Amino acid sequence: MSELLPPLRFTGATILRDGALQRRSLAVADGRITKGPLPEVDMTGYLILPGIIDLHGDAFERHVAPRPTAPFDSQIGLRATDRDAAANGVTTAWLAQSWSWEGGRRSPESAEAMLESVDQYRRHALTDLRVQLRCETHLVETAPQMLSAIRRHNVDYVMFNNHLEEALESARTRPENLHHWAKNAGMMPEAFLAKVRTMLARDKEVPRHLCTLADAFDDLGVIYGSHDDPDGETRENYSMIGARIAEFPTSRRAAAAARAIGDPVLMGAPNVVRGGSQSGNVSAMDLIQQGLCDALVSDYYYPALPAAAWALVDAGVKSLPEAWAMISTKPAEILRLPDRGVLDIGKRADMCLINEATRQVEMTIAGGKLSYVSGGAAHRFAGRGSAMDMAAE
Repeated sequence: MSELLPPLRFTGATILRDGALQRRSLAVADGRITKGPLPEVDMTGYLILPGIIDLHGDAFERHVAPRPTAPFDSQIGLRATDRDAAANGVTTAWLAQSWSWEGGRRSPESAEAMLESVDQYRRHALTDLRVQLRCETHLVETAPQMLSAIRRHNVDYVMFNNHLEEALESARTRPENLHHWAKNAGMMPEAFLAKVRTMLARDKEVPRHLCTLADAFDDLGVIYGSHDDPDGETRENYSMIGARIAEFPTSRRAAAAARAIGDPVLMGAPNVVRGGSQSGNVSAMDLIQQGLCDALVSDYYYPALPAAAWALVDAGVKSLPEAWAMISTKPAEILRLPDRGVLDIGKRADMCLINEATRQVEMTIAGGKLSYVSGGAAHRFAGRGSAMDMAAE
């Protein structure tokens, strides 16, 4: 377990505070943002911004299994994920783990193994790592198993998925995609497609199943939503059972429906950085410009989070405080985390320091612990030895 930083004050930097960029100092002690005359570290030329809160990321899958046939010990993969997140300014991250009929690393058994592994790794973690379960809607018979896992591992965030129609569409129009999907599940395409059809036969059972889960989630305090809503009707149906977060709506209509009923919309930061969806769905930039997107998530690539904020600034769509709020303040509000997402007295000391000239994250502090440092920021810290010695005495 890494140690808390000794009390210190950052001076000379530009701080994002109260929704505006301000030239002022920022003090940290005992894992919290504080005040008082403390040993100083000059960070002139840097921005100090709230730590990034990532509500959905599956980059951990590549760290755990760099190739489909080359899995590594999950503790090694989580360590790499942790450092990847920290190096990109992330201080709180939900790992999007599937609970699916697909089998393989997305099976309920694999999900339970990952939950256990995250629990084991947590005492070593630099980043506040949590798990978001991606629950495939038609896996009706596993509801008791999933609720038991949620209770044992204190899961606080679930997304409903339904990728069955997508699988059928792939079989009709993009068989090569279906083949890849089946291979990742460890199945032949014909067997995989047969499984899809078996799941679809459960359509009539799904509404009651989802309502039962929603009632249980409410009792447990689990926040839940839906993933890849294709249209407004789907979003409204999910919203009515309490699944109030719209993650990656695939059409403008679905996002507009969420906005009309007050449900937050999450989109992928890579979609913003690349100028569009890699799967051909609605543009995140377009939704942001139309006021139909509340927050951005890493999806499959942590570096896209800070890059997306700068892309919004450069495009003139958002100011830096507005853009950064989409990856810090708004996610904290959506997941009900009152102790983070802003830089204010008494809040958890979650922040990242960005070189103003290069726009690169050079330091990340998570819960008052140094989780990442590089470049000029590392030299500044290395040169502050006397101040740190005094603080430690």
